[in-house]
Amino acid sequence: MPMINLTTTAAIDTPTAEQLKAGLGRAISLLPGKSESVLMISLRGDTPMYFHGEALDLAFVEVNCHGHLPPAAYGKLTGAVTELLGEALAIQPQNIFIKYFETDNWGWNGRNL
Repeated sequence: MPMINLTTTAAIDTPTAEQLKAGLGRAISLLPGKSESVLMISLRGDTPMYFHGEALDLAFVEVNCHGHLPPAAYGKLTGAVTELLGEALAIQPQNIFIKYFETDNWGWNGRNL
């Protein structure tokens, strides 16, 4: 059960949100055992963000996963997400940051998985 949180300076209108949802849904399948059918996504646009003390076009992505996966799988997802954000939000790769979290304890539907 993965969760993707995207925070960005870019505006996210309804068509862009749909593009991001579809693209992230496809990309999550690059992780072994993960699929869009159990993916949760949170999109936050128009958020002031700074890097090196400057207001830039930025994106910060958090990917939370139940279980442990090989680093190479995360590398594939990083490439796909970077490409998607470049296309959908016109954010340059050097301004896209992705953090991965793994957990053995994930509660859902009244129980822990």
